[in-house]
Amino acid sequence: MNAAIRAIVLNCEYNNLSCFGFYHGYNGLIEDHLLPLSSQLVNAEIKNGGTLLKSARCPAMMTDTGVKQACNTLLKHEIDALIVIGGDSSFHGLLAIKAHWHGQVIGLPGTIDNDLYDCDKTIGFATAVNTATQAIDKIRDTANAFDRVFIVEVMGRQSGHIAFKVGLSCGAESIFSFENYSNEKHDIILEDLIEKIQKQQLNRHASYLIVLAENLWPGGANALQEQLKSQGNIESAICILGHTQRGGDPALKIERLPLNLDYKLLMP
Repeated sequence: MNAAIRAIVLNCEYNNLSCFGFYHGYNGLIEDHLLPLSSQLVNAEIKNGGTLLKSARCPAMMTDTGVKQACNTLLKHEIDALIVIGGDSSFHGLLAIKAHWHGQVIGLPGTIDNDLYDCDKTIGFATAVNTATQAIDKIRDTANAFDRVFIVEVMGRQSGHIAFKVGLSCGAESIFSFENYSNEKHDIILEDLIEKIQKQQLNRHASYLIVLAENLWPGGANALQEQLKSQGNIESAICILGHTQRGGDPALKIERLPLNLDYKLLMP
């Protein structure tokens, strides 16, 4: 998001336009926490993750009073255009403002989940995938050394894009995302997973990596670990990457995908 803010500020200066930011998302807009933005302020931010303007949830934007107060701030400062970087909730707020304010509104898709309709890639997605890939590479070293089964849970809310891309990049033996899992087939999927792990353990000493999307498996990674043990006598370790995926140096693209991959391993 810092790189996006910098690009906007530089473009405004090039076109002799004044540019301002509001701290803490819509909260800053409602409370009138305004910051003049200049190239001197934002130039060094291109290499930093996150956002210098901060971000926060804003319950007030769920009310007509909050939306109208945000519009009053825009009118007070004679703002001509409002640019919002965010995801689904942020864009809902932008549409609410548009209903009460006649300026130009622009939405920049910014979410690691890559779950905005009609967007191929969102700001933050590539960075999240690369960060998770680097972490799992280190986990694989330990898994290989001890011939361990690892369950690695990655973020994504209700989207499996991170899980799928990370699983591909790391050469995971199994990937479970919203695109290839259903609760109706849970027992069949679990049985098939146990069979694959046991077959691999019989044939050779090797690690087995499972990449799991959050909010997918009933009970989460801990439940999957317990089921592997109780139904297949399979010991496994869990790593939940969590918010490490939301930080780090910005990336322009996903760094790598494996050249040789058995795609049959991706499907239960």
